[in-house]
Amino acid sequence: MNGTWRWAGARSIGTSHIKNNTPCQDYACAREFLTSDSSVMVAIVSDGAGSASLAEFGSRTVCIAFLKACRQFLVRSSLAELDEDVVWDWIDAVREAINHKAKAANARPRDFAATLVAVLVGDRTSIVIHIGDGAAVIRRAETEEWEVPSWPYQGEYASTTSFVTDDPQPRLEVVVVEGQIAEFAVFSDGIERLVLDHVNKTAHGPFFNRMLAPLKVSSARSVDKELSNALRVYLDSPNVCERTDDDKSLILGLRT
Repeated sequence: MNGTWRWAGARSIGTSHIKNNTPCQDYACAREFLTSDSSVMVAIVSDGAGSASLAEFGSRTVCIAFLKACRQFLVRSSLAELDEDVVWDWIDAVREAINHKAKAANARPRDFAATLVAVLVGDRTSIVIHIGDGAAVIRRAETEEWEVPSWPYQGEYASTTSFVTDDPQPRLEVVVVEGQIAEFAVFSDGIERLVLDHVNKTAHGPFFNRMLAPLKVSSARSVDKELSNALRVYLDSPNVCERTDDDKSLILGLRT
């Protein structure tokens, strides 16, 4: 079976991280899993906590361990069988991977604190899995409107949120989206204020329409590496960096 998705993705270090000589603490990855009769597109973004000493390793571990859990599930089950109990099993597996890293580094799990926002897109049913800030936005096939299935979580105090490593457990959102998704975007909080209207809790549709336009004319059959490089240049540009000094990650996906 041929893939049904085309995507591009990039991450960019924030100017504040460059100034403070700290690494990029975002991580992002995407993959289309082909089954016997369908496909599931998976995209994940994680933002390491600025207060965590090993945040860049935390975000990477979150993405890789979560993608591994997705693969292990999808090789034997359909997306329709995915429920919140299964997602909690995945989160436990991610937390265990972090615990293993922490033990090896003689560190604490909270030193690897990181968020998680993921979208799993099937043929007619999709699922958004969300811990912390950042967000996923979607456009259904029958409409031009961009939706935000799970809003970024802001804690009780300014600039606080939930992390995968939170004890005893993180604040998890699992949202099922019915209907066919034509396009999606997943991003970290570095560009959140640029692309979301926090007053009305809506997505800035023109931004996503403009960003997805090059994918529509691309001939790539899966990931478009050239557009991914161009996306990285855009995230590094003064136009973006003058409006946010944080790390930035963005994955764009289009059903072909």
